[in-house]
Amino acid sequence: MAKKKNKDKKSSDRPAVTLRDRVDESGRVRASAVPKKVYEEELARLHVELIKLQEWIKARGLKVVVIFEGRDAAGKGGTIKRITETLNPRVCRVVALGTPTEREKTQWYFQRYVPHLPAAGEMVLFDRSWYNRAGVERVMGFCTEEEYREFLRSCPEYERMLVRSGIILVKYWFSVSDEEQERRFQARIDNRTKRWKLSPMDLQSRSRWVEYSKAKDDMFASTDIKQAPWYVVNSDDKRRARLNCISHLLSLIPYQDLTPEPIRLPPRQEDKGYVRPPMGDQTFVPEKY
Repeated sequence: MAKKKNKDKKSSDRPAVTLRDRVDESGRVRASAVPKKVYEEELARLHVELIKLQEWIKARGLKVVVIFEGRDAAGKGGTIKRITETLNPRVCRVVALGTPTEREKTQWYFQRYVPHLPAAGEMVLFDRSWYNRAGVERVMGFCTEEEYREFLRSCPEYERMLVRSGIILVKYWFSVSDEEQERRFQARIDNRTKRWKLSPMDLQSRSRWVEYSKAKDDMFASTDIKQAPWYVVNSDDKRRARLNCISHLLSLIPYQDLTPEPIRLPPRQEDKGYVRPPMGDQTFVPEKY
């Protein structure tokens, strides 16, 4: 028997974490950083709710698309990882397309994204999406003015078509300040395991900050539609951004708790004369640790 989400008083109905604000040196009010312990407790709770959502999507055959856009180092990738780390990759998958091939450049612009859309019972997270045309392609001159204008005209209709087909479309824009992006870029430079995250396009985005801001404003003006609105995530605090984004996503899709009854493992099959092959016939990984 399905249990309604609102009956789970210990998890889904818990009040959101609220922390006192602080004023920085420039006089701007900033929310205090989320303590690590609070963050981990809330994330663990939200992971349980995400699993409930996953099972509901699978059971009801829902088709969900979540788009993550924003400036470089805004925290999109980290949020996506926190969403997917406890989910079944057969139900929830990530799409992060690279540079289009020469053949793809000659296709209808949205064509390369269509094969990655979900079937029934699936949720797809786009780590950047068709909005590349309104952002990096526009600013860096990788598309013509005519192609850009056509995108702004056709994108709302394309997304309305997706929604009419039964797809639940959610769009997030991760907003990061100039100062915080600078700090994160420097951290990537200093960390050998994160240097790969700094591409030539990332460095260009620093020198064209205002151009990217204007491109984002124009994109919102044309594509922030009723059927698929943009939701802005303040991401100067990564922990807060992740919690807020996951919590908001859960609030957009009504779901019920389909957690099964406690599982009991059956007894293991009896041996009945089984003889294991000699250990020397197998190749083992060297135990260096």
